[in-house]
Amino acid sequence: MLELIQAGGWLMLPIILCSVIAFGIVAERLWTLRTSRVTPPHLAAEAWQWLQSGELSDERIKALRNNSPLGRILAAGLMHRHGDRQLMKDTVEDTGRHVVHDLERYLNTLGTIAAITPLLGLLGTVVGMVRVFTAITAHGVGDPGALAGGISEALLTTAGGLTVAIPSLIAYRYLRGRVDELVVDMEQQAMKLVDALSGHAGRQG
Repeated sequence: MLELIQAGGWLMLPIILCSVIAFGIVAERLWTLRTSRVTPPHLAAEAWQWLQSGELSDERIKALRNNSPLGRILAAGLMHRHGDRQLMKDTVEDTGRHVVHDLERYLNTLGTIAAITPLLGLLGTVVGMVRVFTAITAHGVGDPGALAGGISEALLTTAGGLTVAIPSLIAYRYLRGRVDELVVDMEQQAMKLVDALSGHAGRQG
């Protein structure tokens, strides 16, 4: 493996660095975007039960906010439960935008890696072919050994770039879709709570 990296030339170093960063991002996002962590089951129902039973306090709202991304959104609505429906909805949507931003953290970096690693491989191909033509100019075409270094550099950097780019792009698309699924789920639960709070406020009034 070390021999292949050395044969690929200096452009293998940024490609390897990109692969390490991509792996770290994918592992971190897969751990962070678990359903149990982002949208714990029965969280909205539990918050509603607290409200109905009169057990909803500032401490519980704070604990709910720190519980999960969904908890942050629900807590925002509960903090304004005595206001009108539009105020609760606006607050929930504003908090939701911040939550979505957090869920999408590092995904742009992963997408950038998926885009630039093939270009790094292509650059390595160009550099390798320059070496080939330089060797031809110096030694002619009768010395295969003089040409082998440039050809191997061209092929190895191209292969390295694609090897990093393909799984990075797959992971990027998957994680984007995962975020979209979680956002839709949180929106549905948050809007249900807003509707329930509006009805509850109307009955209280």
